[in-house]
Amino acid sequence: MAEILVVDDDPGIIKLLEGFLSHHGHTVAAANNLSAGLAAAQKGSFAAILLDVYMPDGNGLDFLPQFRAVSSHPEILIMTGQGDQDGAEKAIKSGAWGYVEKTQLTRDLNLHLTRALEYRMEKGRSNPQPVSLKREHIIGNSPAISRCLDQLALAASGDVGVLLTGETGTGKEVFARAIHDNSKRAAGNFIVVDCASLPENLIESTLFGHSKGAFTGAGQAMDGLVKLADSGILFLDEVGELPLHLQKSFLRVLQEKHFRPVGGRQEIHSDFRLVAATNRNLAEMVEAGTFRADLLFRIQAFTIHLPPLRERTVDLKLLAGHFMGSLCERNNLECKGFSSDFLATLTAYDWPGNVRELFQTLEQAFTVALHSPTLFATHLPEKLRIHQARSSITAQPQQPAQTPENLVNQGPPPPLQEAKDRFEREYLHQVLALSQGNVSAASQMAGLSRTHFYRLLAKHKMQG
Repeated sequence: MAEILVVDDDPGIIKLLEGFLSHHGHTVAAANNLSAGLAAAQKGSFAAILLDVYMPDGNGLDFLPQFRAVSSHPEILIMTGQGDQDGAEKAIKSGAWGYVEKTQLTRDLNLHLTRALEYRMEKGRSNPQPVSLKREHIIGNSPAISRCLDQLALAASGDVGVLLTGETGTGKEVFARAIHDNSKRAAGNFIVVDCASLPENLIESTLFGHSKGAFTGAGQAMDGLVKLADSGILFLDEVGELPLHLQKSFLRVLQEKHFRPVGGRQEIHSDFRLVAATNRNLAEMVEAGTFRADLLFRIQAFTIHLPPLRERTVDLKLLAGHFMGSLCERNNLECKGFSSDFLATLTAYDWPGNVRELFQTLEQAFTVALHSPTLFATHLPEKLRIHQARSSITAQPQQPAQTPENLVNQGPPPPLQEAKDRFEREYLHQVLALSQGNVSAASQMAGLSRTHFYRLLAKHKMQG
């Protein structure tokens, strides 16, 4: 039978499961918090882990990727005392085998566990050869990106259509190219179609080509992008922007792999594989009537969701090092180092533009620090440094309300002008410290013009 780890803070549940699992022939170990559970999982060789959600030191769902990543690669079954549909969805997306309510443990657990162990046994017997992916442009080793790489390997080994989802700038085209480079179609073309920039009056001829004289300006016949993708991959970027009237035509091309060029009489064959990408919710578009349901079913045979950068900040240093190395090599410069405050400022920011915004920011910092061997936080754009400064300030405890009695005990107040001057000096010291001495950032933080800010510095004989 199997070695099972139970991670739960309820002694009654642990005792129940120890008896239940032992009765079915399993060896059981237990931990009453996530830290102890993770330590046990890293040392042991467990086939399965029963993981509670609400623990004293965190949420089990947030730790799920770390439990999956231990050397024994156990199957994870999530247990919860509260039925939560969103939690169930998160568990499955994070790689859990199943999601069991504690009220139904004795009824449902054995079936879930038996199937998970059967799957694990069959997976072990198949003994798949390790896949060496070509992933030179996919940087990072975080659990989030590792899951995507596992899916990429599966997608590359087949020939079904793939839908890449994720926010703008998460690297959807990079993943699409990696699918192409690791697939049996690597020798064929990788054809990119940016659906958001296709001209409305030329969209059909761009995709399907046209015959000579098909329309004004068509002086000669021209193959479309679908034909150029024959034996390769057609990448439809921002597929949600494909006009509704063209979606039906494209669906037929996907199904039949035949199409007729604009103005043409003969149908042309193209054996392409489709990879599509979107930053939009296509299911919501279907409900709104702006995207065809049948086309969505066709293109989402295999879906990979790419995580935003804020969910994989552990990869920031690797990403920054890779891109900065490329910039230095391109400009024939020695590789630049990063100070701790530089990396801390990168980590504190939430990167709404994701990896694309990170690379643009690093390129700007590289330009500012062109002749400096080390990059410091001061080389980064002001908005990042201001964000870091603001996030580093802890909220001050609210002071008790002043009463006439304690005001008398404090003695007479200073003259009004002296109090104003004292406040101004303290305020100026504070904003200068937060902006690391950068007057432009400090004046912006204070809501003052630089001229006004310098005037206040001079008044109080302070250096900017």
